Amino acid sequence: MKRLLYILVAALGFLACEDVIEVETPSEPPRLNVDALIRVQDSSTVTNIQVKVKLTSSFFEPTTVADLEQVTITNLDAATANNTVVLIEQNPGSGLYERTVDNSILREGRLVLQINYKDDVYVAQTEFAPTVPITKLIQGTETLFGGDETEVIVSFNDNADRDDFYIFDFDFDEYLVTEDEFYQGQEFEFSYFYDNDINPGQEIDISILGADQAFYNYMNQLIVQSGGDQGPFQTPSATVRGNIINITNIDNINSFDNVEDADNFALGYFAVCQTFTETIVIE
Repeated sequence: MKRLLYILVAALGFLACEDVIEVETPSEPPRLNVDALIRVQDSSTVTNIQVKVKLTSSFFEPTTVADLEQVTITNLDAATANNTVVLIEQNPGSGLYERTVDNSILREGRLVLQINYKDDVYVAQTEFAPTVPITKLIQGTETLFGGDETEVIVSFNDNADRDDFYIFDFDFDEYLVTEDEFYQGQEFEFSYFYDNDINPGQEIDISILGADQAFYNYMNQLIVQSGGDQGPFQTPSATVRGNIINITNIDNINSFDNVEDADNFALGYFAVCQTFTETIVIE
């Protein structure tokens, strides 16, 4: 009985020594998180523009929808006066702004995204980024380390007349970037391995997107930071600055040297990319 009493006293002693440890999680003011990747499918003459906007929150908390005043895309070099497209939130509170447009307004000229949020104005500028089609997409038989990966083999012919940057979308929020520095004007073939559960008969959509060097660098940073297991417009583990800036305090749009609040920007990126998509059925 005494031995049992000693054990109880010792246990109570350990419990009494427990301290509550408070862990400080990363915290910063909420930011707009913008998914403004516009894919111009080469097989279509029109594009359904979709811009998704959310508001980041504190660590471990979900993002919320931002109540925007207006979202527009303007072609600064359009020949016609009707060069601005106003995007509409089809379902109020969804944070998804849409508009179907003719591809001609997206393929040439400087394109400016403008977002009005409360008393702030955010803008980003880009141009149409061309790409080339996928020439071969087949399932391979090789594996990597686990032995149960699924291999797909992709090939395409690089355009010899320009420097190209490519973004590959392998579905399931899996992305890969490559540039033509070492295969300029040549056919390039590579393997990609899926390590998640891929079942026979499952269809996978694989896309090749054109990109400029800035968007290529942005995507490369996000892929590295996320470990390749999340999409480019989810909240990253560290803040990666895109091309969407707050111009509210800028008095000269052509010079950003006089920005008083340089840390005031939105997460995400505005890009308009020619896209070719192929589908493979896993055997």
